[in-house]
Amino acid sequence: MRSNLFNVAVDCANAYELARFWSKVVGHPLNDDDFPGESTAVVRLPTGVRLYFAETPEAKERVKAGRAADSADGAHTADGAHTAKNPLHLCLQPDGPRDAEVERLKSVGATVLADRRTPDGKGWVVFQDPEGNEFCVLRSEAEWVAGEVHEKDPRDEADTHDRAEKSLQGGPGM
Repeated sequence: MRSNLFNVAVDCANAYELARFWSKVVGHPLNDDDFPGESTAVVRLPTGVRLYFAETPEAKERVKAGRAADSADGAHTADGAHTAKNPLHLCLQPDGPRDAEVERLKSVGATVLADRRTPDGKGWVVFQDPEGNEFCVLRSEAEWVAGEVHEKDPRDEADTHDRAEKSLQGGPGM
């Protein structure tokens, strides 16, 4: 027996608006029966997994507090270090060039928190969605494969990413 991932639930202050943002990020529509003002919204991915957005009082308070603190670098220090743990972190791998995806995500409303790209083409970019949830954009599969010629092990970058994210969250890392 095994379990399959059915959905990723995201507590949020505004389910419809956050689902609209993520719909643009992943390139798949909201469910047809989701409308503004409802307390839940769903984006279904081609794999069948759903991004399920549900409004909660805690998320509304977190967003309210975060917006008040934004002007004083509330969630992060000037160097990008966390001052509060993020409850969810998605790592995205685009189907095209990473750098083009970074620009696209900025154009749909994502905010860059940390740019971890390196001159040799490796690395990733850490973003926040409109409610402050963090996510990152890695290199595309094609960029990873192209880089394998120059890398000892293609998993090295993934390991470096994991350690860097732990250090951003205040744990042991880089």
